[in-house]
Amino acid sequence: MAKKGYHHGDLKRALVDGALRLIEEKGPTGFTLSEAAREAGVTPAAVYRHFDGREDLIAEAARQGFEIFADLMDYAYDKGQPSALAAFEACGRAYLAFARKYPGHYVAMFESGIGIQRTPDLHAAATRAMGVLERAAEELAAHIPADRRPPPQMFSAHIWAMSHGVVELFARGSPGTRSPFPPEDLLESGIGIYLRGLGLIRPDE
Repeated sequence: MAKKGYHHGDLKRALVDGALRLIEEKGPTGFTLSEAAREAGVTPAAVYRHFDGREDLIAEAARQGFEIFADLMDYAYDKGQPSALAAFEACGRAYLAFARKYPGHYVAMFESGIGIQRTPDLHAAATRAMGVLERAAEELAAHIPADRRPPPQMFSAHIWAMSHGVVELFARGSPGTRSPFPPEDLLESGIGIYLRGLGLIRPDE
């Protein structure tokens, strides 16, 4: 039975919050549903009011993460306007900021093995988040001559992969991968080199 004072929505939130703490501490496969229940202060039976298993609990954490991520990317994109270049670069920086501020959500989203197709809500949240970067890429790609213009999906995928790589190797304290440069500088310079190659930044900028 849940602790006295829990409301229907509070229990679900408490379980997800507990799972996020365990994900940060032990990884997405390093805890059981019983541990998640104990972290939330409820009995294991209470978990099944909302989740069929650990994977469903992690999927909900991932869904919440993608919603937060999409909001941050939207904010960064809007803040960078009216310059398409500034908006695009702001989205890259938002990726690093999200990974630092929400490590449990980040792991649930990208390192748990939970596919975004697992639930319609998870898929919708992930699609919205990815769509912000694609929109920024499409707007920026419009400045490239048509015969040299990569598809916006490819453009955004390249930057997504670069951002993810910087996060994984240098922004999350991975053993043996210290960099003499701040992750923000690594990402900014990498994006700059990429955009120069497309002709979007002059060589002397």
